[in-house]
Amino acid sequence: MAYLTREQLDAMGFKAVGENVKVSDKASIYNPDQIELGDFSRIDDFCVISGRVAIGKYVHIAPFCLAAGGEKGIFMDDFSGLAYGVQVFSQSDDYSGRTLTNPTVSDKFKSERKAAIRIGRHVIIGASSMVFPGVDLAEGCSVGAMTLVNKSTQPWGIYAGNPARRIKDRKKDLLELEAQFLKEQQK
Repeated sequence: MAYLTREQLDAMGFKAVGENVKVSDKASIYNPDQIELGDFSRIDDFCVISGRVAIGKYVHIAPFCLAAGGEKGIFMDDFSGLAYGVQVFSQSDDYSGRTLTNPTVSDKFKSERKAAIRIGRHVIIGASSMVFPGVDLAEGCSVGAMTLVNKSTQPWGIYAGNPARRIKDRKKDLLELEAQFLKEQQK
């Protein structure tokens, strides 16, 4: 995998770029002036990142992901991640048939739902999952593969299904490992 150089990242005009950031040269970045990349974050091949997106420290976005921040935004806290093929939407058309849909139609004829998404610290979202507008994935949650998340979660839960439901608690052992890891990074 080839990553953009620091000079290339700076030339793109991101709102903010931290230290040791890796962005694949095969990723598609739209509206970089609205995108913040935290220290040690990584965006892999064939991802699309657009609109208002804030990525924390040590965040990984695996290949083939979509983070469509739109106007309201997607906010990913430290140590969170998206596995292969995850799609995160901060806005969505009205599919009821009461309005027109798609970006070729002016807002006057549409009714989009627009709401920020927060992906908390240590949240991992499994492969091919989808997150809808307005969802707050609370700290420590893990989301199983192919899960549809249309409602906010409670901290430290494991969620799966369509729609997502809490199936059990998630262990917090990783918090101790985080402290050790960060201590090691300071050396």
